[in-house]
Amino acid sequence: MGLMCGRFAVTTDPALLAEKIKAIDETTAAQKDTAGPNYNVAPTTTISTVVKRHTDPDDESIRRIRSMRWGLVPPWAKTAEDGGPDTKGPLLINARAEKVTTSPAFRNSAKNKRCLVPMDGWYEWRPNGELASGKKAPKTPFYMYGADGEPLFMAGLWSTWRPRDEAGSSSAVPLLSCTIITTDAAGPLAEIHDRMPLSISKNDWDRWLDPDAPIDEGLLRGHGDLDRIEIREVSRLVNNVRNNGPELIEPAEPEPEPATLR
Repeated sequence: MGLMCGRFAVTTDPALLAEKIKAIDETTAAQKDTAGPNYNVAPTTTISTVVKRHTDPDDESIRRIRSMRWGLVPPWAKTAEDGGPDTKGPLLINARAEKVTTSPAFRNSAKNKRCLVPMDGWYEWRPNGELASGKKAPKTPFYMYGADGEPLFMAGLWSTWRPRDEAGSSSAVPLLSCTIITTDAAGPLAEIHDRMPLSISKNDWDRWLDPDAPIDEGLLRGHGDLDRIEIREVSRLVNNVRNNGPELIEPAEPEPEPATLR
């Protein structure tokens, strides 16, 4: 199976989200300008995430909303000529729950840089086998979303990357980036794809985010909010990243029935 959780939709702006989940909004004015509803979030887009961090080492950690690039850039990534990270390798948009504590790309983040990625829902494409001509039939897109209209909060990991000049020093603004953790699909979702994003339910948010506690292996093996996720077939408009609007999450129009001879 191909890429898992490569597109999602998010319509809650960071300031509203911060209010809703009692967090400090740390997104900048420029980031807010680009944080309108996005029905077709693709890799490398800047997205809002939830973290828990200390202001001072001795105080209590608090929830914060931070903007991050979707696609984790490990701290050791080299600096490219344009000053950004050299990202010639695979885009680390997903991390397998089974490997986050052992994978060199993710294990440091798994220790104390865990985040939540809020979304209204995500898209997945179900293969439809082959046509009579032997070509693969077009895949059918589906949208998985919170049936109660509330956002889903997906487990993620994040990292801080700093560009280095030739002398090896770094004074530029660091780049925050993140990845979404995936797990085995369960229930009806397994009929669409073998993987799904790992959702974390509200009661477990702080346990997942706690920067002073080791990762909770139980949450990695769980399925969080599986019971409130519904599935809807949607139109193929979502296939093109340039399409972006509420029509992407509308139920698909039924295919016209072939005319029968009278």
